[in-house]
Amino acid sequence: MMEHRDFLSITDLSFNEIEKIFSKAKEHKYSMPVQSLYGKSVVLVFEKASTRTRISFEVGIARMGGHPIVLTPEGTQMARGEPLKDTARILSGYCDGIVMRTFGHIRVEEMAHFASVPVINALTDLLHPCQVLADCFTLSQRFGELAGKKIAWIGDGNNMANSWINAAAVLGFELALACPEGYDPDQGIMDSALELGAQISVTRDPAAAAAGAIAVNTDVWASMGQEDEADGRRKEFSGFQVNGKIMEHAVPEAVFMHCLPAHREEEVTEDVLEGPQSIVWEQAQNRLYVQEAIVDFLLRQ
Repeated sequence: MMEHRDFLSITDLSFNEIEKIFSKAKEHKYSMPVQSLYGKSVVLVFEKASTRTRISFEVGIARMGGHPIVLTPEGTQMARGEPLKDTARILSGYCDGIVMRTFGHIRVEEMAHFASVPVINALTDLLHPCQVLADCFTLSQRFGELAGKKIAWIGDGNNMANSWINAAAVLGFELALACPEGYDPDQGIMDSALELGAQISVTRDPAAAAAGAIAVNTDVWASMGQEDEADGRRKEFSGFQVNGKIMEHAVPEAVFMHCLPAHREEEVTEDVLEGPQSIVWEQAQNRLYVQEAIVDFLLRQ
């Protein structure tokens, strides 16, 4: 069995490898990619709903000459209880790579364990590495090297926050998170990043987190699968909205970022989301180029 690389977390990559991916993404952004996936098929296993992730992966694989195959549980034997480890081995025999968007992180780990082809984490409840890597690329395009700069996260300590922590550990920027009490990011991920020397702080004060930051990030207060908690979370997060006053604490050239979809007037006000500091559409577009570069990197190892 040939060795292969998986991408389940940003910490699966070194600083130099991320730099190579960013360089490739920049090439793809300004010119059509070469047909590096010609004759290759990549299966996209989507157990969670998706717009940006699904379309960007499908289009990206096709742009590189590959064949994307989308699987949802309802259309496969997984819906009838076929074990994931069996599915992983079957898909490995047909395809050259697997992209998986699912709920529990243990599912993508199991897929990677039993697959003999590269597996890419397109989102789990724990991590969202493709999104955050694309966001870091977006910021590097605007601000240059991120090491030593400050980035703020305001809101839920969710999969996005966890991946920002991982990114801070590898890329060397300062990360300040403002989360309501009881909604902090994963402690294990935090501890691992701190052991690597990452500059990370958690506060209950969104203004303090935003102070001096080049970017202010947020996400919805209730993610997929948390809809029954939405009302309670609105109360808990009411002081963690990104608005004009919060943005004033960041540096003058700071940008606002959101992985989308956004709930206007909840986690972010309309004027900030649609304002001149918002780069949410640019970061969404960059998902295409960065994911192309990730797939190219893994499948050409």
